[in-house]
Amino acid sequence: MKVGLFGFGRTGRVVADEIIHDPDCTLAWVVRKSGQDNHAYASDFLGVPNGKQGFFYSAEETASPEFYLKNPVDVIIDFSCKTGLYEYTAAADYGIRIVSAISHYDKKELLHLKGMAQKTAVLHSANITLGINFLLVASQILQQIVPNADIEVIEEHFREKRETSGSALKIAEKLGLDPVKHINSIRVGGIVGKHEVVFGLKNQTIRIAHDVISRGAFGAGALFAARSLLHKDNGFYTMEEIMREAFIQKIAVNNILA
Repeated sequence: MKVGLFGFGRTGRVVADEIIHDPDCTLAWVVRKSGQDNHAYASDFLGVPNGKQGFFYSAEETASPEFYLKNPVDVIIDFSCKTGLYEYTAAADYGIRIVSAISHYDKKELLHLKGMAQKTAVLHSANITLGINFLLVASQILQQIVPNADIEVIEEHFREKRETSGSALKIAEKLGLDPVKHINSIRVGGIVGKHEVVFGLKNQTIRIAHDVISRGAFGAGALFAARSLLHKDNGFYTMEEIMREAFIQKIAVNNILA
């Protein structure tokens, strides 16, 4: 699978490293807004002696539709910024799959991303880790089983993160909870990200938790999403939908609950 990556910041670099080390993937190129290190390779930058992978381009160089003819990939993974989607709009015309891991889009940007899904398969997830999306699916199932449970969402992140976690907001939305009343935020040290859903019953407490140990979790999730999109029809998908589909298929195929 040939991958083009948008974004080479703190998380983007870890994602690039994950792609380079995956034996079934090739990091064809990386787009950096800063324009630094153009016409060099991400693999060299990261000190990976694994061939020349991840040729750097500037955002301006991707503006032309010809870019995607000359530099074809199977999928684009976006870890840049919310306006980055305008830089790869032309990629949809060539059927290149798109995985967006951007945390927040405004209505206009999200509408633009969904418009691209008319021409190719597009997946967007504010938190693309496998664990958080399994947590979402499992929490909704458990809520159906114990509808009268008290439910609280706890999210922990590094002390510099000011806003409420987008993943916590999504969990609250899916469970029908008021985010102001039921999301509890903790900001300490260098925690990458932890989310926990607590179900309180009269005689027991059930906790479903996900803890990101390193940013490599985002790379693993993005690659899972990318592979899932390769054989999907044109349309707009979420990581939660892909995870739910895989969850149901595994139960059915392996007869887990029989």
